[in-house]
Amino acid sequence: MKRIIVVGTTASGKSTLARNLSQILEIPHVQLDVLNWGPNWTEVGDEVFFNRIKTAVQNDRWIVDGNYSRANHLTWPHADTVIWIDFPFWLNFYQSTKRAFIRAVTKEELWPGTNNRETFRMLFSRDSILWWFLKTYKSNRKKYLGIMSDPKLSHIKFVHLRSRLEVDTFLRELKR
Repeated sequence: MKRIIVVGTTASGKSTLARNLSQILEIPHVQLDVLNWGPNWTEVGDEVFFNRIKTAVQNDRWIVDGNYSRANHLTWPHADTVIWIDFPFWLNFYQSTKRAFIRAVTKEELWPGTNNRETFRMLFSRDSILWWFLKTYKSNRKKYLGIMSDPKLSHIKFVHLRSRLEVDTFLRELKR
């Protein structure tokens, strides 16, 4: 495992797992959200986003986390491992809700220098991360089930983690 992609629905734990993998394997972690979002919830645009990704993955070893299908052509052909965090709906919804509320209360800046913070107003808007979760959970599952059986991606080892216990076991085995 040298070039790893971590995917999963909103708030499934992609960045947390990627950070843990980065520490265990001593491989740089690239968070696609950091590369995509500019100040005040503006996306940087595909040209800037793609150039940032190209720069971030030019080395032989990296861990990328995020679900940006429009950028898959920059990472998936080079990946040797894709880890899909696929928790049950109820658990993922709980995690999404808990994270959104905590972020709204703490007003934590999500990505340094962007001033992007979740608010209670956003939480109940049509741009809410919870609404996004509800809209994408089912389609993400369908997409990743299809990708795992795509013969064009047979060079990739897929790791399908369905519970917190499986995530913990996976990390524990890597530490050995």
